[in-house]
Amino acid sequence: MALEISQNQECLLTLIMKKNNNTRFSNNIQIRNKKAYYEYELIEKYESGIVLEGAEVKSVREGKVSLQEGYCYIKRGQIFIKGMRISPYLNTSFNDIEPTRERKLLLHAREIAKLTEKTEEQGLTIVPTKLYIVKRGLVKLEIALAKGKKLYDKRENIKKKDQDRELKRLKLI
Repeated sequence: MALEISQNQECLLTLIMKKNNNTRFSNNIQIRNKKAYYEYELIEKYESGIVLEGAEVKSVREGKVSLQEGYCYIKRGQIFIKGMRISPYLNTSFNDIEPTRERKLLLHAREIAKLTEKTEEQGLTIVPTKLYIVKRGLVKLEIALAKGKKLYDKRENIKKKDQDRELKRLKLI
């Protein structure tokens, strides 16, 4: 005896399944700044919180973030990120938040002191490398103390990656 499902029941089942498997918002978001890995030699990494307003968290959960043009700087003992783009969330009643605004990062005072000392003394810079959401639902930003690469260093990295790719390909054949 086979069960026959009407078209209305089938639509209802698909709606229920879509509601349970809501993939629009995800807690396993990891947005990487590939440009930072290419342009800089990363020395030390730090995990920081980030101050977001309004529906920015929903935009992050949808993955509408770009770290490519972002950079960090220290002002009056606090660390900020500028140029990181969080696209506005479309389903809000207001869209007053600027996508590339300056956002405050949350680090311990001793970590900020270390970063200040190293950026002033050694001429290093602070770049965002990864944005992700932890299990508790908090948005975290991984920043790195970095030193700019020279052109020949970039060429060496490209050559090494090509050689590794070629070796992997030969092993698979």
